[in-house]
Amino acid sequence: MKDLPIGVQSFEDLRSRNFLYIDKTEHIYRIATTGKIYFLSRPRRFGKSLLISTLQELYNGRKDLFEGLYIYDKWDWTRQHPVIRIDWISIVRETPEEIERSLGTQIKIYARDNNIELLSEYTADCLRELIVELHRKTGKKVVVLVDEYDAPILDAIGKSSDIIKSIRVKVQSIYKILKATDDHLEKVFLTGVSKFAGLSVFSALNNPKDITLSDNYSTICGYTQEELEMNFADYIDVTAAYMNITRDVLLEVMQERYNGFSWNGRDSVYNPVSVLRFFDEKEFCNYWFNTATPTFLIELLKTRNNVESFLKPRPASEKVFGSYDPEQLETTPLLFQTGYLTIKAKRIENFHTTYILEAPNGEVRDAFVDHLFKAYSYLPPDDLTSVQIDMIRQIKTLDSDGFNRSLKAMIANVPSILHDDDERYYHSLFQVWLYSLGFLIESEVPTNIGRIDAVWRMKDTIVIAELKHDRQAPLERLLAEVETQINDKKYYERYVVESKSLILLAVAFSGKEAGCKIRTIPQNETSPAH
Repeated sequence: MKDLPIGVQSFEDLRSRNFLYIDKTEHIYRIATTGKIYFLSRPRRFGKSLLISTLQELYNGRKDLFEGLYIYDKWDWTRQHPVIRIDWISIVRETPEEIERSLGTQIKIYARDNNIELLSEYTADCLRELIVELHRKTGKKVVVLVDEYDAPILDAIGKSSDIIKSIRVKVQSIYKILKATDDHLEKVFLTGVSKFAGLSVFSALNNPKDITLSDNYSTICGYTQEELEMNFADYIDVTAAYMNITRDVLLEVMQERYNGFSWNGRDSVYNPVSVLRFFDEKEFCNYWFNTATPTFLIELLKTRNNVESFLKPRPASEKVFGSYDPEQLETTPLLFQTGYLTIKAKRIENFHTTYILEAPNGEVRDAFVDHLFKAYSYLPPDDLTSVQIDMIRQIKTLDSDGFNRSLKAMIANVPSILHDDDERYYHSLFQVWLYSLGFLIESEVPTNIGRIDAVWRMKDTIVIAELKHDRQAPLERLLAEVETQINDKKYYERYVVESKSLILLAVAFSGKEAGCKIRTIPQNETSPAH
């Protein structure tokens, strides 16, 4: 078996050594033979750097590295061009001054390696000189490859607006050079996580072709199901045998855990990190998610009491995928561009396109909810699993007293400053808790006489939940009001025939006090059990 390319982002290393490579050169051939300026957005650790490296070796004319691949007998190998690769991950970028020095050093190294003397003082001017002189010296137009073009801006998110602006101005001065030297450029290809406004990449760079949502490039990064089964066949068999399960069961669980990332609502892919690490470790873990904990996103959702933007499928228009301002972050675009939401469906009605966004797979969904659970409950990580197990048992066994104790224990961990009059906080808190127990959420469910706060589904169990919060009202009175609302409006009637187990859950919060009542509805009955 070929070696797993864990952490390998160099196309030369992959092809010259015994590493497994999934052939993506059909996409690369299409890019190389059409258009001039391209932009591709994908989340972190999705193979963008390998894609840049592959393009670099293509334009370097490394025919030997492409033998046996789709592009090998289709590309004109005499068609070589000087390549400038700007890799922002390797550039010190905390301040404009660091960017000036670090990027300037990279450009000077390119100039030295090509026997070019740069006369300019500033980095942007040096880049202009380098492009013009490379074209003049070789007689071939220059290819510019920019990896993680938005890294300096992403690093600055959460900092003051002055810092963000200063970073943006500095980066903008670099990208303006690509517009100014257009006559000397053969191809420009940029990758990144987000599509930010105000960087002159999209406003001044002769309108780059954004292939992020293109059907033609939907699988350019990541592994499709077919690619997985074809290229990892030996690893699949070895891992299934090691785990003592069948090949079909292994593939089914892998698909639920790791597949599902999509940028057109039809073609889905696995994240390479999860696949490679899984076959290496032979254990189902949150490999991609654990490469970077989304602390900033978790805090953003908490601050805005907007956990539903992740917990439930949500429609989005095309403007969600357009460029946006890092100083005015919107939750849904940020979740999508960072990979925590993906396109599960694309609908076109009356010439208007609507996208349905949802967590891509079990790995992302479960890990993200666990982090939300910890953030809202302030529970120590070691207590998380035991609390979840207790709460599942308490709901299923109608243990109101036990569930009350669990609620009070978690409320006790929440800082007093958060016990305010905003009922949305408590709705978010409760939704995260129950979602973490494995229930699928339907919130604000309409009926002919009102709206149900939440309906939670897990296998053959449906929980109809109503919640009230009042900082001043006595807890027992609030709880009685919730029970009365559930019973009088008979929200449960529409679900009686759907489930073997139908549970009514009334929850009330009064300051740092919490209480609940749990009842069941026997199948085919239309009144609460007493």
